[in-house]
Amino acid sequence: MNLSVDPTPAPLQLNTTPKPFSVFDGCDHMVEAILFDLAVQTFNLIIGFPANILVIIILIRNRHEPSTSDIFLGCLAFMDAYFGLMVPISFLNLFYWKSKEGWSALKFSYGVKDTSGPLFLSCICLDRFVAVVFPIAFGQLKHIKYRVGLAVFVFCLTFAYASAKTIGGLPNFEKIFTGEVLATFTWMLICNISILWALKRSRGAGKDEMHPMKKKAFKMVLSILCIIIVNYLPLVAMFPFQDHYSPHAFTCYVQPVGYAFLNISSSIQPLVYLSRLEKIPFLPDSLVRKLRCTKKPEQSPA
Repeated sequence: MNLSVDPTPAPLQLNTTPKPFSVFDGCDHMVEAILFDLAVQTFNLIIGFPANILVIIILIRNRHEPSTSDIFLGCLAFMDAYFGLMVPISFLNLFYWKSKEGWSALKFSYGVKDTSGPLFLSCICLDRFVAVVFPIAFGQLKHIKYRVGLAVFVFCLTFAYASAKTIGGLPNFEKIFTGEVLATFTWMLICNISILWALKRSRGAGKDEMHPMKKKAFKMVLSILCIIIVNYLPLVAMFPFQDHYSPHAFTCYVQPVGYAFLNISSSIQPLVYLSRLEKIPFLPDSLVRKLRCTKKPEQSPA
């Protein structure tokens, strides 16, 4: 009888049971921040979606007398409207469908929001920057083909990023978004501060009042700067320190809260644009004045 022992070790019995799919992405017991982000997205659906549609309608109505940055504003409003429209799908998938297909659709929309917002806002800042700081070059680059080309390029970057986010599995993929936010935030900050400085200096010697058009541009750039600080500063402050958080804490708490600040821009941006208009279609002048906290101009006596 052969009693020799086979030296080959027996194969280990590994547990190859696939990890069950979760729409909360591993945060089933840490959902507070996710629900906070969802509440912000609900605000986007109720307020931001109609506001973005209104912005698109206004831009279409003014297409015969467009501003040079209208194409970027229109693209931004369209993307934000699409993102707001995905909120019902988010609710349905979290609490009813719980499907991978629904989660993939949501991840794609998150990728669109992650990229399109910062990039199109950067394009608007670039347009204003060249117009104010380099007016001669701006006159030479005023043709719409340059802006269409830039918008198409941003769309390509957006869909490439969103597709990669949907597919998943790329190592350190979130750091791409962190780098993008840091780069765009820095660019927009420098850009807008330069514009404000140039407009301030353009008063000229002995002039106390700024030219009305420049004053309007100053207010617009100041509002964009406020949007940048409110919506992007939390991301810039938290995301670069990803390695200092535990993976669960970053995924379940830091990311959703940071994204919530970014997501609310889908409502803030169109509302800021509408607040700068003298007249808003489909809304009575009395309501517009109340929203802008302005009084009805008094008529001078005859």
